[in-house]
Amino acid sequence: MRPDPKQNLKIGWLGFHQEGIPALLGLLESGIELESVITLDQSALVKRSAAVGYANVLSPYDVVLHEVSNINDASSISLLKSLDLDLLLVIGWSQILHQDALATARLGVIGSHASMLPHNRGSAPINWTLIRGETTAGNSLIWLSEGVDEGSIIDQMEFPVTPYDTCETLYQNVAETNHRMIERTLPQLFSGRKPGRRQPHTNETLLPRRRPADGLLDWNQPAQQLYDFVRALTRPYPGAFSFLDGQKWIIQSCALLPDVGIGNATAGMILGPVVSPNAAACGLAVAGSRGTVVILELESPDGQILSGTELSDTNWTGRLWQNA
Repeated sequence: MRPDPKQNLKIGWLGFHQEGIPALLGLLESGIELESVITLDQSALVKRSAAVGYANVLSPYDVVLHEVSNINDASSISLLKSLDLDLLLVIGWSQILHQDALATARLGVIGSHASMLPHNRGSAPINWTLIRGETTAGNSLIWLSEGVDEGSIIDQMEFPVTPYDTCETLYQNVAETNHRMIERTLPQLFSGRKPGRRQPHTNETLLPRRRPADGLLDWNQPAQQLYDFVRALTRPYPGAFSFLDGQKWIIQSCALLPDVGIGNATAGMILGPVVSPNAAACGLAVAGSRGTVVILELESPDGQILSGTELSDTNWTGRLWQNA
């Protein structure tokens, strides 16, 4: 996007998640002027998955960076008012903005939500998309309101969920579509238009918030659900986990094993090693309630990574993954 010589809007940016980086850099590289970039302070940043240190990202650019811990507290509202913004772009920010924050930008506040709204309103839509086994995902650019993901839709882009996608690869799609939608929207705003259409009403409930403790694997699920759960929670998130002899292990990657006629094995039992000429395909076969998964990458209780032949060479056959 080329800088519009008619740019007459004072624009601010709010974000901390990696999904916003391509769009932010795209604006700066195209010559769009930002009054300020606001991100999380370090104490809050370290508690967030997929967080990016904006100070490093912005070091080549002449842009003012502010750090906050809560965008709705009095000091943050004072900061937003002092910037005297026409437009605030909120891309990759998990906290809901209250009316005091929304009111600080004259034209409005634009945000994105990683689903095809109104479907999958609420928390962690990409993670839930994979957990639920959905085959399509998407991204919506909206005018933020006080309601949760209820604002008017400016633009949307849909993309497929392949059997090999993880939360990381889908967030790469989210990041790219953020970039493309903002690139398409700003010229309209510079020309005086304000695109947007009301969301249709649905009876879908809000997606619940996910916490690290929610990553406990339930081996009494079919193999497909186990596979989807692992790929939904892998890096950059805390991961799906289980316990072996009372010790917590994180399952970072697994695969589905074709049906080879394994009988009524106990769910969660390690059936044996999987050996392949391709080291990356080696691992441990584990029974689900129906079918089998192959653990390809494990993170030990002390943070060591085991993968490939390190897993297939273990003598763990017959051991049982448990809930604690």
